[in-house]
Amino acid sequence: MIRSKKEYKEYLRQDLKQSGLLNKKWLDRLCDRRYKFYKSLRKTEYYYNCKHTWFDKIIRKMLYIRHIRLCNQYNWTIPINVFGPGLAIVHNGTIVVSGKAKVGKNCRIHVCTNIGNALSHGEDGTPILGDNVYIGPGAKIFGPITIGNNVAIGANAVVNKSFGDNCTIAGVPAKIISYHTAEKYIEE
Repeated sequence: MIRSKKEYKEYLRQDLKQSGLLNKKWLDRLCDRRYKFYKSLRKTEYYYNCKHTWFDKIIRKMLYIRHIRLCNQYNWTIPINVFGPGLAIVHNGTIVVSGKAKVGKNCRIHVCTNIGNALSHGEDGTPILGDNVYIGPGAKIFGPITIGNNVAIGANAVVNKSFGDNCTIAGVPAKIISYHTAEKYIEE
């Protein structure tokens, strides 16, 4: 959660870095819809979490409306204060995320994915995903579950139970298909 202007800038920088937009020319970056979305998402989070004067509340409402309009335009339902720094949206297409879900840093998410609230095993809740999670196209993640750090979720996987760290999961319902070491995800 963004708590200062410094964190706002760092979250935005990490999003651009993970999406490959950080080193692009400024005009190419401005024309990319992901840049507009990341900036809108992070600025709205900053104003909701840090700014509390009456004038800031007006700006906050305008930023929130702009964020919702961009979500509708791009066919993404991504609420504020869900993703940590380093969000990477890979392709255009439907992405639906519950406002109650929590996702750690460096999440890479593909099209036709859903992270949602559900009743699973007699409990109601939303997923909590760790750091460095890759979510393949068409993956569905729901219920009161926890996904660990350094996890890859395969395409079209249906994840309705918790998984630990350093693994690849796939299938309907999802199961572990391999374990791997964390070094694979550490930046050099």
